[in-house]
Amino acid sequence: PIMRALTSEKERKIRMVQLRTVSKREKILFPVVLLLLVALLLPDAAPLLGMFCFGNLMRESGVVERLSDTVQNGLINIVTIFLGLSVGAKLVADKFLQPQTLGILLLGVIAFGIGTAAGVLMAKLLNLCSKNKINPLIGSAGVSAVPMAARVSNKVGLESDAQNFLLMHAMGPNVAGVIGSAIAAGVMLKYVLAM
Repeated sequence: PIMRALTSEKERKIRMVQLRTVSKREKILFPVVLLLLVALLLPDAAPLLGMFCFGNLMRESGVVERLSDTVQNGLINIVTIFLGLSVGAKLVADKFLQPQTLGILLLGVIAFGIGTAAGVLMAKLLNLCSKNKINPLIGSAGVSAVPMAARVSNKVGLESDAQNFLLMHAMGPNVAGVIGSAIAAGVMLKYVLAM
């Protein structure tokens, strides 16, 4: 509803073209440079982003195909199941249904709404001074809900124009949101641990 309220039908139909192909060298250098910068500037966020960068490097290098395939498929499913079970086991109703917990959930919903609206409005602002038009729907994918935010942006775009595929364009801000969230978590850890 936020995306539809802030965009016109014409804006939702904006088609975006791929500007260039990314070289293999750039795909390999990105996680290495990102991790080096984060490790130097914000060491507390390095473990969070390190796993992201390591997985990206494994996939893009092509050197450890079998390991990369295992991590992308089997291992991620197993880890997700164990994470869900361990969190669910600690989720007792009398501990969870507290005013503080419900307040945190409400703040999260409000933050997602503000993030979605800010992304759409920022894309609209960029369209005022940009030669190549940006579909404002991809701005909403900047929240770090991977890959659902990008899929929702794509779905809303397809409702306006059945040939307008925005998924790959929306994944850029989506991954940027993940990186930004991990860095923000690192900053918060730094200040919390300093107390």
